[in-house]
Amino acid sequence: MDKSFRLPFRPFLVASITLTLFGAGLFALTIFAFTPTVWARWLFFFGGTLGLTGLALPAVWFLNLRFPSEPPAGTNVIVRQAAWVGIFGGLLAWLQQERLASLGIMAGLALGLFVIEYLIRLRERSLWRPPKVAEEPADDEQPA
Repeated sequence: MDKSFRLPFRPFLVASITLTLFGAGLFALTIFAFTPTVWARWLFFFGGTLGLTGLALPAVWFLNLRFPSEPPAGTNVIVRQAAWVGIFGGLLAWLQQERLASLGIMAGLALGLFVIEYLIRLRERSLWRPPKVAEEPADDEQPA
């Protein structure tokens, strides 16, 4: 594989801005406009997750550019890793709502999400791809 693989940020720019603005808007709307009912809380977590995912996209793209992997991280991998950041933030907000968030819980949750992503990347790396081999002439065909 080509070690100089560079994925441009342009495909992520619109997604990052859209997710950040939409998520931050939902987040602010639930804080300032709604009473804390069940649906408003779900909207709060959803907006926070979207906002953190949008904020994490540029950072995840840069980290994958700075520390390349084999196989190179594609668009799906970068979006998935940014989504893990958003999910982590949403889970922490949910745990804090019930006063269950502690440093040990945060570290364990981060480690668990890291292990899940590592196993997904390990599976991607281990998928067998047959090597491209030039066709050889058959035994009964002799080159002239």
